[in-house]
Amino acid sequence: MTPMMQMRIQRFKANRRGFWSLWIFLVLFIISLFAELVANDKPLFVSFDGGWYFPVAKQYSEMEFGGEFAAEADYTDPYVQELIEEKGYMIWPVIRFSYDTINYNLPGPAPSAPDNTNWLGTDDRAETFLLESSMAFEFRYCLALCLPLLVASLALSWVQLRATMVAN
Repeated sequence: MTPMMQMRIQRFKANRRGFWSLWIFLVLFIISLFAELVANDKPLFVSFDGGWYFPVAKQYSEMEFGGEFAAEADYTDPYVQELIEEKGYMIWPVIRFSYDTINYNLPGPAPSAPDNTNWLGTDDRAETFLLESSMAFEFRYCLALCLPLLVASLALSWVQLRATMVAN
Protein backbone atom coordinates (compact mmCIF):
# COMPACT_ATOMS: atom_id res chain seq x y z
CA MET A 1 0.00 0.00 0.00
CA THR A 2 1.37 3.40 -0.93
CA PRO A 3 2.16 5.99 1.75
CA MET A 4 -0.48 8.28 0.22
CA MET A 5 -3.15 5.58 0.63
CA GLN A 6 -2.06 4.89 4.23
CA MET A 7 -2.34 8.60 5.00
CA ARG A 8 -5.86 8.71 3.53
CA ILE A 9 -6.94 5.70 5.59
CA GLN A 10 -5.52 7.25 8.78
CA ARG A 11 -7.32 10.51 8.04
CA PHE A 12 -10.57 8.58 7.46
CA LYS A 13 -10.15 6.67 10.75
CA ALA A 14 -9.51 9.96 12.55
CA ASN A 15 -12.95 11.13 11.40
CA ARG A 16 -14.83 9.07 14.02
CA ARG A 17 -18.30 9.90 12.74
CA GLY A 18 -17.48 8.82 9.20
CA PHE A 19 -15.63 5.70 10.35
CA TRP A 20 -18.46 4.47 12.60
CA SER A 21 -21.07 5.42 9.99
CA LEU A 22 -19.30 3.16 7.51
CA TRP A 23 -19.37 0.21 9.93
CA ILE A 24 -23.02 0.77 10.84
CA PHE A 25 -23.92 0.96 7.16
CA LEU A 26 -22.00 -2.25 6.38
CA VAL A 27 -23.66 -4.15 9.25
CA LEU A 28 -27.15 -2.98 8.22
CA PHE A 29 -26.47 -3.79 4.57
CA ILE A 30 -25.23 -7.32 5.36
CA ILE A 31 -28.23 -7.94 7.62
CA SER A 32 -30.56 -6.70 4.87
CA LEU A 33 -28.99 -9.17 2.41
CA PHE A 34 -30.05 -11.98 4.75
CA ALA A 35 -33.41 -10.40 5.62
CA GLU A 36 -35.31 -13.52 4.56
CA LEU A 37 -33.51 -15.46 7.29
CA VAL A 38 -34.07 -12.79 9.93
CA ALA A 39 -37.72 -12.05 9.16
CA ASN A 40 -40.11 -14.39 7.37
CA ASP A 41 -43.62 -15.75 7.75
CA LYS A 42 -42.28 -19.25 7.04
CA PRO A 43 -40.15 -21.31 9.41
CA LEU A 44 -36.46 -21.69 8.62
CA PHE A 45 -36.59 -25.41 9.38
CA VAL A 46 -39.32 -27.99 9.97
CA SER A 47 -38.70 -31.46 11.33
CA PHE A 48 -41.82 -33.53 10.65
CA ASP A 49 -42.29 -37.28 10.93
CA GLY A 50 -38.56 -37.97 10.53
CA GLY A 51 -38.16 -35.68 7.50
CA TRP A 52 -36.40 -32.34 7.21
CA TYR A 53 -38.08 -29.45 5.41
CA PHE A 54 -36.80 -25.97 4.58
CA PRO A 55 -39.88 -23.82 3.81
CA VAL A 56 -37.79 -20.68 3.25
CA ALA A 57 -36.09 -22.34 0.27
CA LYS A 58 -38.89 -24.57 -1.09
CA GLN A 59 -42.69 -24.60 -1.11
CA TYR A 60 -44.45 -27.50 0.58
CA SER A 61 -48.14 -28.31 0.41
CA GLU A 62 -50.28 -28.61 3.48
CA MET A 63 -50.89 -32.26 2.58
CA GLU A 64 -47.23 -33.09 3.26
CA PHE A 65 -47.88 -32.23 6.90
CA GLY A 66 -51.17 -34.14 7.14
CA GLY A 67 -53.45 -31.31 6.07
CA GLU A 68 -56.31 -31.29 3.59
CA PHE A 69 -55.20 -28.81 0.91
CA ALA A 70 -52.75 -29.23 -1.96
CA ALA A 71 -51.93 -25.51 -1.78
CA GLU A 72 -48.82 -24.16 -0.10
CA ALA A 73 -48.94 -24.52 3.66
CA ASP A 74 -49.73 -21.38 5.64
CA TYR A 75 -47.39 -21.82 8.59
CA THR A 76 -49.03 -18.97 10.52
CA ASP A 77 -52.34 -20.88 10.57
CA PRO A 78 -52.92 -22.47 14.00
CA TYR A 79 -54.26 -25.65 12.33
CA VAL A 80 -51.05 -26.16 10.31
CA GLN A 81 -48.91 -25.36 13.36
CA GLU A 82 -50.83 -27.96 15.37
CA LEU A 83 -50.37 -30.58 12.61
CA ILE A 84 -46.62 -30.02 12.49
CA GLU A 85 -46.14 -29.92 16.27
CA GLU A 86 -47.93 -33.27 16.68
CA LYS A 87 -45.10 -35.08 14.87
CA GLY A 88 -42.25 -32.58 14.87
CA TYR A 89 -41.17 -29.01 15.47
CA MET A 90 -40.44 -25.73 13.68
CA ILE A 91 -37.57 -23.26 14.00
CA TRP A 92 -38.77 -19.74 13.25
CA PRO A 93 -36.81 -16.59 12.31
CA VAL A 94 -36.43 -13.83 14.90
CA ILE A 95 -39.35 -11.90 13.35
CA ARG A 96 -42.33 -14.02 12.27
CA PHE A 97 -43.53 -11.68 9.53
CA SER A 98 -42.46 -11.13 5.95
CA TYR A 99 -42.42 -7.67 4.39
CA ASP A 100 -45.87 -8.24 2.87
CA THR A 101 -47.51 -10.22 5.69
CA ILE A 102 -50.62 -8.60 7.14
CA ASN A 103 -50.80 -8.78 10.92
CA TYR A 104 -54.41 -9.57 11.82
CA ASN A 105 -53.69 -9.70 15.57
CA LEU A 106 -53.04 -6.02 16.21
CA PRO A 107 -53.92 -4.56 19.62
CA GLY A 108 -55.77 -1.71 17.90
CA PRO A 109 -56.59 -0.41 14.43
CA ALA A 110 -53.88 -0.01 11.80
CA PRO A 111 -51.62 1.92 11.72
CA SER A 112 -50.52 0.81 15.16
CA ALA A 113 -47.79 1.96 17.51
CA PRO A 114 -44.66 -0.11 18.17
CA ASP A 115 -45.08 -3.14 20.44
CA ASN A 116 -43.32 -6.44 21.19
CA THR A 117 -44.44 -7.99 17.89
CA ASN A 118 -44.04 -5.01 15.54
CA TRP A 119 -40.89 -3.24 16.70
CA LEU A 120 -41.47 -0.07 14.64
CA GLY A 121 -45.25 -0.38 14.42
CA THR A 122 -47.39 -1.06 11.37
CA ASP A 123 -48.53 0.99 8.42
CA ASP A 124 -52.12 1.60 7.30
CA ARG A 125 -52.26 -1.89 5.69
CA ALA A 126 -51.22 -3.61 8.98
CA GLU A 127 -47.84 -4.60 7.52
CA THR A 128 -44.74 -4.40 9.71
CA PHE A 129 -42.91 -1.15 9.03
CA LEU A 130 -39.50 -2.52 10.06
CA LEU A 131 -39.55 -5.15 7.32
CA GLU A 132 -40.77 -2.80 4.61
CA SER A 133 -37.91 -0.46 5.51
CA SER A 134 -35.42 -3.33 5.45
CA MET A 135 -36.51 -4.51 1.99
CA ALA A 136 -36.44 -0.95 0.63
CA PHE A 137 -32.96 -0.46 2.13
CA GLU A 138 -31.68 -3.65 0.49
CA PHE A 139 -33.21 -2.84 -2.91
CA ARG A 140 -31.99 0.75 -3.01
CA TYR A 141 -28.43 0.01 -1.99
CA CYS A 142 -28.09 -3.04 -4.23
CA LEU A 143 -29.34 -0.86 -7.06
CA ALA A 144 -26.94 1.92 -6.06
CA LEU A 145 -24.02 -0.53 -6.12
CA CYS A 146 -24.98 -2.41 -9.30
CA LEU A 147 -26.18 0.43 -11.51
CA PRO A 148 -22.81 2.24 -11.76
CA LEU A 149 -21.12 -1.06 -12.65
CA LEU A 150 -23.69 -1.69 -15.37
CA VAL A 151 -23.38 1.84 -16.76
CA ALA A 152 -19.57 1.66 -16.70
CA SER A 153 -19.53 -1.67 -18.52
CA LEU A 154 -21.97 -0.40 -21.16
CA ALA A 155 -19.97 2.80 -21.59
CA LEU A 156 -16.70 0.90 -21.94
CA SER A 157 -18.19 -1.47 -24.50
CA TRP A 158 -19.56 1.51 -26.45
CA VAL A 159 -16.13 3.21 -26.37
CA GLN A 160 -14.47 -0.03 -27.46
CA LEU A 161 -16.97 -0.40 -30.32
CA ARG A 162 -16.30 3.18 -31.49
CA ALA A 163 -12.53 2.69 -31.25
CA THR A 164 -12.78 -0.48 -33.33
CA MET A 165 -14.87 1.31 -35.97
CA VAL A 166 -12.37 4.18 -36.16
CA ALA A 167 -9.42 1.78 -36.39
CA ASN A 168 -11.00 -0.07 -39.31
